[in-house]
Amino acid sequence: MAEILIASTPPIGHVGPLLNVARGLVDRGDRVSFLTSARHGDRIREVGAHPYPLPAGADIDETRLNLDLPGRERTSGVRRIDFDVTRVFVRPMADQAGALAKVMSAQRFDAVIFDTTFFGILPLLLGDRAARPPMLAYSTMPLLITSRDTAPPGLGLPPSATPAGRIRNGVLNLLTHKVLLRGSHRAANQQLDLLDERRLPLFVLDSGLLADHYISPTVPEFEYPRSDLPSCIRFVGAVHPAPAQDFLPPPWWSELDGDRPVIHVTQGTVDNQDLGRLLEPTIEALDGEDVIVVATTGGRDVTSIKCRIPANTYVAEYIPHDQLLPKVNVMVTNGGYGAVQRALASGVPLVVAGDTEDKPEVAARVAWSGAGVDLRTGTPRPAAVRSAVRTVLGDDRYLRRARALEVAFARRDGVAETAALIDELIADEERV
Repeated sequence: MAEILIASTPPIGHVGPLLNVARGLVDRGDRVSFLTSARHGDRIREVGAHPYPLPAGADIDETRLNLDLPGRERTSGVRRIDFDVTRVFVRPMADQAGALAKVMSAQRFDAVIFDTTFFGILPLLLGDRAARPPMLAYSTMPLLITSRDTAPPGLGLPPSATPAGRIRNGVLNLLTHKVLLRGSHRAANQQLDLLDERRLPLFVLDSGLLADHYISPTVPEFEYPRSDLPSCIRFVGAVHPAPAQDFLPPPWWSELDGDRPVIHVTQGTVDNQDLGRLLEPTIEALDGEDVIVVATTGGRDVTSIKCRIPANTYVAEYIPHDQLLPKVNVMVTNGGYGAVQRALASGVPLVVAGDTEDKPEVAARVAWSGAGVDLRTGTPRPAAVRSAVRTVLGDDRYLRRARALEVAFARRDGVAETAALIDELIADEERV
């Protein structure tokens, strides 16, 4: 039985996957503590872990970012990445580091798992290795580390290891590090200066590589190949939520078992404040098509949908994906990493329309993998959605690639492989 500490920034897109990890570790007998926002305390206790709250200065309410951070709404792409890394993730570093130090001084841990955007971990990673337990970075996003074979994050460009491609990548990576994301890197070093810690020896978005292991919760088949992949990176497969309990199917549920293709559209549970970005255009696009549309609002009241609901469309606030996806032929999504991998693990091809946070990178990987269409916008017109859905339904190559990824995901158990990495590091520590 190990004592494990998990540390995460507060947005549910970061906390949620790590809660699934925590549940798996608790189920195998580990004692797990979880450092994040106090508002997640009940969720943490539900999986059997012990919550430690971050101070108010380190809390982040992802539903209010545009309200609390003036100017954010006017950014997108790389500018949005720089804004968010600087203002959302780097700024709380000192408060995070203080809370982490307090927890670790009160309790001994055999290993620490941290969200790669929890920059309060940096003083420990940059300090004396012998003075800390084993550390495992956990990425809740696609692998965004610097590589000679890939363009920098935010551009949504496919990889290229050709001589010309590596020149492109080198120029773009240099431009990103020295100009486009210079602000976020400089902000991280300024915070470290205030904490009297040494500066980063690598780019801020690569800082998770300072850990003993860097966990990428996907399969290699859904990640860009890199000839310079760091040895600390481990692909463990997806970590999914626990199966839904006591699911009550809606009255129209049996309609999904008919002959018509089922199209599921979702904007997730976070980026769903404006359903006119994707959900409503998809409903409009497929009005009159010989399909059934299942639109979920991610917890918002269904009255938030302002467009007309046609006869071939059913709406719900939420339907568990483990229940719905086996009935779905195509999923239309804004590109949340977890939802996309859940679909592919079920063999469902995709149409992706996302332009915020890491969503352009998720969408680009869907297109690169051959398992779907990237619309390269977060606000597609209905005609573009209709055309993409028709393309995916009419070309068996998308389904074949999705089914191949389903097989790849089925070969791995994300929680079991994460637990094995923890055991490996603890055993190595005990031998020293």
